Amino acid sequence: MAKAIQAPRRYERIVQQIEQWILDGRMKPGDQLPGEHVLAQQFGVSRTAVREAARTLREKGLIEPFSGRGTFITHGMSQVMRQSLDLMAKMGQLDGRAHLGEVRHILEPHIAALAATRVQPQHLRAMREAYQAMDHNLDNPDGYIEADLDFHLALAEAAGNSLILSLLDSIVGLLREERIRLFQIKGAPRRSQLHHKRILEAVERQQAEAARQAMRAHLQEVRKYSSH
Repeated sequence: MAKAIQAPRRYERIVQQIEQWILDGRMKPGDQLPGEHVLAQQFGVSRTAVREAARTLREKGLIEPFSGRGTFITHGMSQVMRQSLDLMAKMGQLDGRAHLGEVRHILEPHIAALAATRVQPQHLRAMREAYQAMDHNLDNPDGYIEADLDFHLALAEAAGNSLILSLLDSIVGLLREERIRLFQIKGAPRRSQLHHKRILEAVERQQAEAARQAMRAHLQEVRKYSSH
């Protein structure tokens, strides 16, 4: 007969199982984690143990909670990169605005082009939902910025390269700060939406060069606002 798991260690059973699900591919980055109640029933533990397991998984960079949406499997590599970027910023080694602009101009036009050739129905669905959410939140900074970030991450997912996705995901915090500044410029969100529409249409038509150029034009507009 198996020995009962001691209460203080019950959460470790959940951590180990979810890690195994990720390793064997049963759960992938972007998948939603079941809710506390479901996990508690599934593992026969208290919700307190589930919350402790979630805390451990967050510290490992394996899951990330989103307010109002749930908790999702993420890229552990992204968490490591974020921590490195935070440390660089604190040490004064990172000029967030200038360096971020350069990285985006190097990465995102090519991400858009790749996405146009590799996009799957679920990626298009996520991009369309994010675009519509931006449209509905043109006067709501928090809602617009979250949807804007979702749009660019869905585009990176469509590129079908986990390293590219991890690189973009790692700079989400810096992108958020940039968008907060841009949202304060009159008319900027609406003009930005025109570029998002062109990017989305090019990806829908699977036109790589058009997607690349649409993203490049979008980033040039962002750079113009950033210089204000």
